[in-house]
Amino acid sequence: MKHLILALLAASVLWPARAADISGRASVIDGDTIEIHGQRIRLWGIDAPESAQLCRGADSDLYRCGAQSANDVAAFLEGRAVSCEPLDADRYGRTVARCFAGGIDLAGWLVGRGLALDWPRYSHRQYATQQDEAHRAERGVWSGSFVEPWRYRACVRAGGRPAKCSDEP
Repeated sequence: MKHLILALLAASVLWPARAADISGRASVIDGDTIEIHGQRIRLWGIDAPESAQLCRGADSDLYRCGAQSANDVAAFLEGRAVSCEPLDADRYGRTVARCFAGGIDLAGWLVGRGLALDWPRYSHRQYATQQDEAHRAERGVWSGSFVEPWRYRACVRAGGRPAKCSDEP
């Protein structure tokens, strides 16, 4: 019995504890980042246009698609409690999590409305169905043309101007 207790104690110390869920009212930082109780949370598996990023709508006019994404998720979350299941931390120290409002997966909601993209590098195509539906229905960024957010960021890091990096080469 003594050995069993020692083994259980050792396992409890060595076994990584699951990070506690984070719940509360969320503030929207951008299309794929929220904040709850001062903790920044990056939505797992998706990538939304950056705040300064521009896209072309169905009329070929430029619009602030990053701001649109953030505004739409803020309107969706207004008055709703959000619950997040931490999965990881990113290089900026943000918690990476799957988050839900009223039982709805926020990442899937954003992708399904064309406000963010499934990011296969991380999601392993978890949101591919929602993205295909948004693309077919020409919702959000799919109504016109855009540069994937990861390509936009790489262009800006390489010294490109946001307006130039936003448009297709």
